[in-house]
Amino acid sequence: MTQTSESVTWLTQEAYDQLKAELEYLSGPARALIIAKIEEARQEGDLKENAGYHAAREDQGKQELRVRQLTQLLERAKVGEAPADTGVVAPGMVVTIAFDGDPDDTMTFLVGSREYVSDTLETYSPQSPLGKGVSGKKAGEDAVYELPNGKKSSVKILSVKPHRG
Repeated sequence: MTQTSESVTWLTQEAYDQLKAELEYLSGPARALIIAKIEEARQEGDLKENAGYHAAREDQGKQELRVRQLTQLLERAKVGEAPADTGVVAPGMVVTIAFDGDPDDTMTFLVGSREYVSDTLETYSPQSPLGKGVSGKKAGEDAVYELPNGKKSSVKILSVKPHRG
C-alpha cells in the first residue's frame, strides 16, 4: 500500500515513544483491569439492571477504540527529526500569530498531529482551517483562514521556529 503524504503522520521520536507507551499500557495492564471490572460486575447478578457492568463495558469499548486509533496512527507514522529552522510554517513548527494583526491578541501553537499532546502548547493539524491558512507562510506575512461559520479571518505570522519537544 502506497502512503500519500496526507495519510502519513510525522512524529518526533519523543511523541512516537509517548504514544507507543500509551498503546502498550492500554493493550496490557489497562485491558486486564477492565476485564477484571467486568467480571466483578458480572458477579453482582442480573446483567440487565447492573449499572456497574454496563459502565465497565462502555469503558472497555472506549478503551478498545483508542487502542485501534493508536495502532493505526503508529502504523502510518514516520519518525523524524525536528524540522530545520527554515522560518516557514510546516508540520513540526511552533507558530505565534496575531489575530487581525493585533499584537495584543496573540496565540502560539504547534502545527502537527492532534495526537501529540503537550501541557504547554496547543496543537493544530496542518489539515485544520488555521493550519492550512498558515502553512507555507513566513514571519511577517499575513494568512487568511475560514472560520466554522464560513467567514474569513486573518492573522499575522509573528514567529516560526522548530518544535524541540
